[in-house]
Amino acid sequence: MLPPNLRKVPEGYFTSRWGQPEYTDWIDETMSWKQTCSIGDWSFLWERRFKGPDALKLFSDTSGSSFAKFDILQSKHVTHTTSKGKVIAEGILTRLSADEYMLFGRGTFWVDYVRRHGNYDVTSEADDWFNFQIAGPTSLALMEKLANRSMRDIKFMHSGEIEFAGCKMLALRQGMSGEVGFDLQGPVDKAAQVYDAIVAAGAEFGLRRLGGRAIFINHLEACFPTIVTDYMPAIFDEEMKGYLAEFRAAMPAFASTFNVAGSFEADDISAWYRSPVELGWGRNIKFDHEFIGRAALEEEVANPRRLMRTLVWNGDDVADVYASLFKKDKTPYQFMEMPRDQRGFMYADSVLHKGRDVGVATSRGYSYHFREMLSLCTIDVAQAEIGTEVTVIWGNPGERQKEIHAVVAPAPYKTDNRRADLFKI
Repeated sequence: MLPPNLRKVPEGYFTSRWGQPEYTDWIDETMSWKQTCSIGDWSFLWERRFKGPDALKLFSDTSGSSFAKFDILQSKHVTHTTSKGKVIAEGILTRLSADEYMLFGRGTFWVDYVRRHGNYDVTSEADDWFNFQIAGPTSLALMEKLANRSMRDIKFMHSGEIEFAGCKMLALRQGMSGEVGFDLQGPVDKAAQVYDAIVAAGAEFGLRRLGGRAIFINHLEACFPTIVTDYMPAIFDEEMKGYLAEFRAAMPAFASTFNVAGSFEADDISAWYRSPVELGWGRNIKFDHEFIGRAALEEEVANPRRLMRTLVWNGDDVADVYASLFKKDKTPYQFMEMPRDQRGFMYADSVLHKGRDVGVATSRGYSYHFREMLSLCTIDVAQAEIGTEVTVIWGNPGERQKEIHAVVAPAPYKTDNRRADLFKI
């Protein structure tokens, strides 16, 4: 059965981790990374520094990513799974030197747990870096002005060392918006002066600050599934009992409480777990080393059951949901927050094909750029073909529900421009 209170909002859950809800307005902000450039503040992410001769072995044991080639100042997307191949967490790992690494994301606690309970010659300590994401067509010009140097030699998923505003930092070329972008990472005590310098210099490049309402639309358009939004961490199984106890003891209530909403129903929390294959990360799993979950993922990569796609929701059906708010003869349908839900739930909705359950829609949001309501969807392989028509059930169980027609589309939905040749820009 589901853990108690899973569908309830914990006290103190709402945070201002992304600053203001809006700085200009959410429409203007969501257009910025396509037309000019944007800055998002992800400094709240957990960071942990690992150092020692066994550090690379520790990451190899806890991730399906290949480390056969891992240069200094290169970064990798790492996914941590259980023995059943379900995602515990994921993040970005950067190699700082021959035996020193920085890990960003919720996986920091899991990897450190494995280190503490294993036999690794590795030290570990929490760190505190700022992390400002700058992305969009004019981001390169802005970065070159700030750094007073060419940034075009920085390869995708590699960092350059730069300095401005009296701060030395790393500029990781990544682009979570699906556009050319850089993550600026450095000591948190320099964060304010660096941020102010970026905003001041960015005026001539059309820079927009991303508020809380807009910031996750880029994850939707560019298909970056997010923990607690598109999947629940697979930490409630018996094999994770020890880890879960330590995690809850170490974290404040808001960080260790998870919430679900939407039409999707199940009796066990594992129904909200996902594998790397279901989240679109199967191509990053390499079987050139042993790691937790390898056997389960080898089987799934060879014979996937569900894949990641985008759903384009029917505009007339969506409009009917909003129209119901103005009709007094019936209870309105559940409100669709614009551009997407702000409460931090995993909002999961059932997806049907000819009346049969074939998937789960998450990250529902409105893209002003495409003028469409979109969602991500983990969907059965048989219905994953582009153009397949499906139905999304909108509305919580026991409440008035709306059948919304949708069409299966590629994920990412927006063209991926992250790897553009910077010498041609």
